[in-house]
Amino acid sequence: MSKVLDTVLLFALPASGKSEVRHYLDGLSAEECRDGFHMGQTIQLDDYPYVHFMHRIDDELALRDLPYVFYKGPDRPFVDDYEWGTLVELLNEDYHDLMAGHVHNPPSASQLLFDRLDNARAKVGLPRKLACIPYGIRCDMADAMEDEVRDELEKKNEICKTDREGKTIVIEAARGGPNGAAFPLTPPHGYGYLFSRISSEILDRASVLYVWVTPEESRRKNIERGKPDAQGSILHHSVPMEVMLGQYGCDDMDFLQETAEKENTIKVQRNMVVGDGTEKCYELKTWHIPVARFDNRKDLTSFLRNDREEWKKEEISSLHNGLKDAFSILARLNNL
Repeated sequence: MSKVLDTVLLFALPASGKSEVRHYLDGLSAEECRDGFHMGQTIQLDDYPYVHFMHRIDDELALRDLPYVFYKGPDRPFVDDYEWGTLVELLNEDYHDLMAGHVHNPPSASQLLFDRLDNARAKVGLPRKLACIPYGIRCDMADAMEDEVRDELEKKNEICKTDREGKTIVIEAARGGPNGAAFPLTPPHGYGYLFSRISSEILDRASVLYVWVTPEESRRKNIERGKPDAQGSILHHSVPMEVMLGQYGCDDMDFLQETAEKENTIKVQRNMVVGDGTEKCYELKTWHIPVARFDNRKDLTSFLRNDREEWKKEEISSLHNGLKDAFSILARLNNL
């Protein structure tokens, strides 16, 4: 088999069309992926399920007259914006499990989730608040969430069992900053912060496909796609407007590309521990991550939320050709 893109970071503002792009790629054959997009069939990771479970945990706490851990309210932003780092650390774990073929079968999927959330929070300097919930209450919460969390864990385990040969890993995430913010965005906002925390294991293999829409269009489509009781759905959930303006009012993809040393790349630098001696030695490592844009400002993706039999040939063709152009850039930058 010819070489294919290894890992694609699928980035965009909310409702920009990235989940629809994932949905489209997931329905393609191996030949269609390879011939059209220089990809293998996709293995997909996403941080949105963790966003949803953070809300679910807060809901269960509220039912028991306990304060929220993650959010200021059910339709409000994070209590501490460094939760954006928590989400990156969870993606790092998921990617490592996938690469290593690790599966998890704990007695309680919910208790494992609580521990993973606490451990990820600790890595970015946040307290392990779920460990402080009284044990009986924590068990009641775990029981209330178990079916939903177990289902998500089983999906993750199936992904980790997948044969990696000839496949392309697609990782979806949305990041941004306050409406009207100056650049560079202040951590923990934006893709700059995400790149500062994403694992070197991912960076070594990654390219970026950026789905390009304006913040105004992102807000319009966010309202349009929302359905009642669909917060667990990647295609039909809606982000509260306070969050859209305060967390996704802009993003820093333009800034990161404009300040890169090489065209169509994002520069990432990190001090890495090298050697295997008793004393730690550090070396500055630089990545130039290939990036391409899929221009979705004229909305080539919303039709994908309809049933497949409703898709029109001209809609499919416009989407396919736009994606093909973007992936061809990534293929060239990766010398495929």
